[in-house]
Amino acid sequence: MAIPVEYASQRKIRERNKLYYRFNHWPIWIFVFFIAPGPLTVDLFDRGFDWRMAIWLGGVLVGTGIAGLRGRLPGVEPKPYIIRFTEDRPNPPYRRICYTFAWSEAVAFAVLNIAGLVVAIASGQWYLKQIYRYAYFPIAATVWVLGALGRLPRVKPSTKGEGHERRYFYGTVWAVCWAQPALWVMWKVLPQTRTGDVFKLAVFLAILALVGNLARLGRLPRTRPIVPGELAVSD
Repeated sequence: MAIPVEYASQRKIRERNKLYYRFNHWPIWIFVFFIAPGPLTVDLFDRGFDWRMAIWLGGVLVGTGIAGLRGRLPGVEPKPYIIRFTEDRPNPPYRRICYTFAWSEAVAFAVLNIAGLVVAIASGQWYLKQIYRYAYFPIAATVWVLGALGRLPRVKPSTKGEGHERRYFYGTVWAVCWAQPALWVMWKVLPQTRTGDVFKLAVFLAILALVGNLARLGRLPRTRPIVPGELAVSD
């Protein structure tokens, strides 16, 4: 099956990002950095908001707010950074840091939730908190190292491959952002039995596979390859 492409020459060029566009991207990065401490996020969904989350959220709001005012968050810049997909342009540190954290969370949360379900099915007990406590930061740190080395899509030293790299990023984000809420709802409403956990795991993996395949085929927003060679805008 042919994958549809976007031609850069047909994309509208933005000289500047409108204020509402910049403001609408800010909550994305608030969320990314707020859930960065995975074990704290597990406590949030298990027990609700507490003073630890309040302090962390306050710090994230201040940090991302300052970065946003300085134009140092992807999509929050006064004008688009990338307008030519074939240009071998340096990828600025703020983009590499932001996308590295987003990658680490997408990978770590999906992997650990799968591991938690597998352990629950095998043992008959839920150890998700313990799994997150001991395994989250090793996994996240591994991704951080890969990001620092420029080995992740959208985190490489150059933005030259952005037309293809962004589809891998958004495909992963779409898959995880659909699968995670579905798993949380199932965790709340379905019984914690082996049968229930097998069902949760099957649905979680099915969503990841289905949405991932739709992204691979370019059927989801921002997952079509952009044919390089002309002017275009990316965020």
